[in-house]
Amino acid sequence: MVPEPRTDPHLPIHEVVYRSLRTRIMHGGMEPGEAMTLRKLAAQFDVSMTPAREAIRRLVAEGALTLSSSGRVSTPLLSNDRLEELASIRALLEPELASRALPRAHPALIERLYLLNNAVNEQIVKSDAMGYVRTNLDFHRTLYLRAQAPAMLALLETVWLQAGPTMRSLYVRLGRDHVPNTHTKIIAALRAGDEPGLRLAVRTDVTQGLRLLVT
Repeated sequence: MVPEPRTDPHLPIHEVVYRSLRTRIMHGGMEPGEAMTLRKLAAQFDVSMTPAREAIRRLVAEGALTLSSSGRVSTPLLSNDRLEELASIRALLEPELASRALPRAHPALIERLYLLNNAVNEQIVKSDAMGYVRTNLDFHRTLYLRAQAPAMLALLETVWLQAGPTMRSLYVRLGRDHVPNTHTKIIAALRAGDEPGLRLAVRTDVTQGLRLLVT
């Protein structure tokens, strides 16, 4: 999970707005194609238009928001080609990160992943779409942090950011009532020290969802 922004008096206002909005988008707090305005964003955070504009500018640059020629700002509506591209990027990066994390997969980490998988199930039981996206990302990010590959993880987070609203839509569309068994396979492969099995389980888990959206 990407941590919630902390209240830090030393952070510039535009940074607080940027981090908060970025987290909301990544965790599926907005629908695909949902529009926003500078005025509304400024009112939500009780700030002037300037920090709201700067936050939006940065998120547009990251691909988390789109800016039309008419000036309309919204979360992206991903085309089938774009969905396939994001799935392919995840299929490349995430198995590699998991493989690099495997030598550092100590029992405490595996237990943490087991608990996080239970947390994913709790969000499914509550039918909490945003909670599901958040805890699912928390499961993956907890593992990938052990890879000690910050540049790769930063690239991956950009993909997660762009796909956040779409992943929320996928959850609603599928109406899931149980945790994907690929998480269980990831944990089992970590326990067994099975790198090929781990790569396969991660690749399957991170690609099957996005590919289900392709019509």
